[in-house]
Amino acid sequence: MRSCQFPLAAALLVTAVLIALSAAVLAQQPPYDVFPPADPPYYRVRYEGSTQPGELVYPVNYTIWIPAGGESLRGVIVHQHGCGEGSCKSGLTGAYDLHWQALAKKHHCALLAPAYEQPEKADCQMWCDPRNGSDAAFQKCLADLGRKSGHPELATVPWALWGHSGGGHWAGGMVLLHPERVAAAWLRSGVPLLKPDPERPTIKAHTVPDAALKVPVMCNPGTKEGVTVKDGRFAGVWPANEAFFNQIRSQGGLIGVAVDPLTAHECGNQRYFAIPWLDACLSTRLPKASGDPLTAVPTDRAWLASPTGFEAVPAAQFAGDPLAAAWLPSESVARIWMQYVKDTAVTDTTPPPTPQNLRSSGNELSWEAEADLESGLAGFVIERDGQFLAKLPEQGKNPFGRPVFQNLQYSDTPTQPLVPMRFVDAKADVGKKHTYRVIAVNTVGLRSVPSVDCVTAGQ
Repeated sequence: MRSCQFPLAAALLVTAVLIALSAAVLAQQPPYDVFPPADPPYYRVRYEGSTQPGELVYPVNYTIWIPAGGESLRGVIVHQHGCGEGSCKSGLTGAYDLHWQALAKKHHCALLAPAYEQPEKADCQMWCDPRNGSDAAFQKCLADLGRKSGHPELATVPWALWGHSGGGHWAGGMVLLHPERVAAAWLRSGVPLLKPDPERPTIKAHTVPDAALKVPVMCNPGTKEGVTVKDGRFAGVWPANEAFFNQIRSQGGLIGVAVDPLTAHECGNQRYFAIPWLDACLSTRLPKASGDPLTAVPTDRAWLASPTGFEAVPAAQFAGDPLAAAWLPSESVARIWMQYVKDTAVTDTTPPPTPQNLRSSGNELSWEAEADLESGLAGFVIERDGQFLAKLPEQGKNPFGRPVFQNLQYSDTPTQPLVPMRFVDAKADVGKKHTYRVIAVNTVGLRSVPSVDCVTAGQ
């Protein structure tokens, strides 16, 4: 009996060891091994790096958020991190950003966040140049995520691209490679190269097809990246942005510049202009019917401004060379631009949406809430029995700009672990019923209509 059992046990042990070793080989390595779960409405795919010529050499993790409703998606908004481990790992939470979800929901678009698992000090060009395999991996993920989510149209819908640093290089490169697919592109502190640079011979220059000139693009460097501060690690960002802008704009391209007046390479408060700008572009460009081409941008509404100036005027009133001026699609966008380039204090008169589904378990409250499209979500006020009880968070965080409920990492994504919408009333009276309500507060201090009351049963 024992002689029969031993080989079986040994075989099982060997099998278990082999499975464990295989998993170890394929497992995500720190810092890419910690990320939120991807339960619907979130979906995720991951691909290992390839050793084949021309294919992506790094593993990559794609997470997507799908808005509620069964109708076909109209597009996908891509939030693309920058280079290095710190930025790359921040992509793991990009799809969970409530503010960016508000933009996606308005236009019934998906929100996609890649996370390229680039080792520290490895060559960023191996992913941020889309010709090195990340273009093909990105399009593959859209098809695969389309099948997983029940939205096969993801493989063919238009893209709205946002990219930081190397992500700006990637997003700009995708505009030049696939202008027919790109509704708009926001390039934060990074642009593709249009002419060979002898000092950076590993970076391949792009060509500019005529179709790319019809895609709205915004260059968004920090003032300390070579505009007003001419030295330091990121001093070359503005010269690269300026060269890219000049070449595209001189050919009639629909490209603008919005200099962040407060920052260097960090993202700062750019989302308070990036999101309204993308909102305007998507409102104009997304086709009414699925499968139709992108709509051309009207040219009769444009405003122009000096690329590093502070005032914008209707195009017909601009005194200088229009093909050397920053292009803005409309008066409403131009007025936000003027606020942003002055001090980033973009105003807002719209309160955030009312929190929903407030419920209790003992003395613990939980709820759901969406962010204000214009100003995001700073936090919540909790009331008990009609009186102020607490502020959540007690002290808002964000080392790079306005305090936000989810906090933000360097590449403009929520920190981990994700902050729950939950509050424990440690001072609730035992055995007494209490009535609670929750109020959302956006980043300019405007408050929502209170939630529906939640009455506890008494504990």
